[in-house]
Amino acid sequence: LMGAPVVVLLFVAPLLFKATANPMTVNPVDCHDVFNQNRANQSGVYTIYPSDQRFGIPVYCDADTAGKKWTVILKRSDGSENFFRPWDHYAAGFGDINAEYWLGKENLTTHKQQELQVDMEDFEGNKASAYYSSFSVGGDCDGYKLNVSGFINKGAGDSFSFNNGMKFSTFDKDQDVWNNNCARAYMGGFWYRYCHQTNPTGVYLWGNAAYGAPSLTGVIWRTWKGNVYSLKSITFKIRPV
Repeated sequence: LMGAPVVVLLFVAPLLFKATANPMTVNPVDCHDVFNQNRANQSGVYTIYPSDQRFGIPVYCDADTAGKKWTVILKRSDGSENFFRPWDHYAAGFGDINAEYWLGKENLTTHKQQELQVDMEDFEGNKASAYYSSFSVGGDCDGYKLNVSGFINKGAGDSFSFNNGMKFSTFDKDQDVWNNNCARAYMGGFWYRYCHQTNPTGVYLWGNAAYGAPSLTGVIWRTWKGNVYSLKSITFKIRPV
């Protein structure tokens, strides 16, 4: 009888360890975790806790794109949101998860190696994509520097590698290499160089109607639709490799 408590502890201790190590007890960092933990298999709005944050944020999780488990970090679809915003808005994130939004630079920094897919559609119903096998964003002290590589063409061509190595810029924080401010000139916030081949946060226009607008201010993906045509929709989505 004196040895009984020892025997009980030997059986209980492994159970306690398993409960602590169970990934189900950890808040999901991204949609990859959401789908793994909840066995979810449908696209929709879920709550994630990026960068070990205590409070969750809503995000759209994509289970329809090839491979599933994508976290949508940028979505343009109807012009309902104003993307000509200051630095602190782009840092924290803004918009309507069910319509147009930007997840926030602070929510993009991660220790996981990420891949990126950009899906887009024009006003004639044509669709195309661009895939990048490596995507990461540095922290605030590094100006949220972009690292993107490993392009694979899925019909849209490569308009994003041009931005590789650039820090993020807004109209009130200019970190591009142009002698003026790209964000102010093209009315968005992005990893501008001098200035862009894609402007996903630009002014929402309507296809060829962009020809009557200030040059290059629309939602542009140059290698697919040229310098002027403004897209109907574009989404940037990431997941761990």
